[in-house]
Amino acid sequence: MNENSNIMFGEGGAGTFSDGKLTTRIKDARAQTVVDKLAAFGAPEQITYEAKPHVGTDVLRKVVRSIRADIEAKGGVVRFGCTLTDIIEKDGRVAGIIVNGDERIDCCAVVLAIGQAARDTFRMLFDRGIEIIAKPFAVGVRIEHPQSFIDRSQFGKLAGHPRLGAAEYRMTAKSGSRGVYTFCMCPGGFVVASSSASGEVVTNGMSYAARAGQNANSGIIVQVNPSDLGGAPFCGVEFQQKLERAAFRLGGGDYSAPAQRVADFMSGDAPQPFGAVIPTYRPQAVPRELKKCLPPVIKRGVEDGITAFSRMIKGFDMGDAVLTAVESRTSSPVRIVRDENGEATRLKGFYPVGEGAGYAGGIVSAGVDGIRAAERIMAAFKPAAR
Repeated sequence: MNENSNIMFGEGGAGTFSDGKLTTRIKDARAQTVVDKLAAFGAPEQITYEAKPHVGTDVLRKVVRSIRADIEAKGGVVRFGCTLTDIIEKDGRVAGIIVNGDERIDCCAVVLAIGQAARDTFRMLFDRGIEIIAKPFAVGVRIEHPQSFIDRSQFGKLAGHPRLGAAEYRMTAKSGSRGVYTFCMCPGGFVVASSSASGEVVTNGMSYAARAGQNANSGIIVQVNPSDLGGAPFCGVEFQQKLERAAFRLGGGDYSAPAQRVADFMSGDAPQPFGAVIPTYRPQAVPRELKKCLPPVIKRGVEDGITAFSRMIKGFDMGDAVLTAVESRTSSPVRIVRDENGEATRLKGFYPVGEGAGYAGGIVSAGVDGIRAAERIMAAFKPAAR
């Protein structure tokens, strides 16, 4: 485990290692700009007109590298192995940053496109007086079914037709007053290790462009509110860490993930060996009682979700379907508060953007948020007309 270079902190961040979904509910013309730019840098042209476009991790990795090459060709500098360790303030404005503890870079504007795994940076900013609040998020598990089953559930007799590709789904339900959702459904995909710190197990889902894997996977996630956890700024971060450390211990302490057949999870029986559905998580998934790493309210929410989703997709609760824990990074549990100009409320020239900062929910919305920040910076520093 390398805490400074992993699936959350590598080039492109966690978004690179996903299905590359480009669907968004935001109504902003910049969304099309984001999609067009991805196509211009190597994503397939059909993403510009498909109803549910996706790029795929294998293609997205090449796209991100192409974007970096273009930035460098235009005079930009992209630096790896660099951690923001402090900020320099003068008269209420950002005056510079400290990188890796000792290198000072003077500047008058900073775009903080922070990932939600950068917990050390969140705390550094809070200690420097930046306003950070807790926000709602959701946690749960990953569920895997045979992709052929999902295809039949959605396409019926047309399942397997080459023009249809791999089927997907999206469902919502309730567990008491809490929302329960399927999240980041990855057709023909894989459950991947997404840990960013030692002694923690985190799962996520991804697909390659062809979506040709044997299994379909999706998160089944349960809503968590700051009020559930006391409401302090980092109550959600601490809750995530508690879940991830519990999953690590339950998996055996070697980054294996605890997993359980749906039949055993729903009945409360001891976990049996995996059956027709072989979990895709690597290094490996091991049969364990997931109730030992999930709080009761989350376990109950997952159970209620499976029951409800089985009424929408008959057989969703098939006994050999596999649940893998823990899906804990669905969205940032904090928000770096900013004003109407997009600057941090207590520091001018400091622009928190994207998913980690608490203002986006995917590749497109994060891209749009970054474009807005760039527009504001260009407007602020535009040369005066002569």
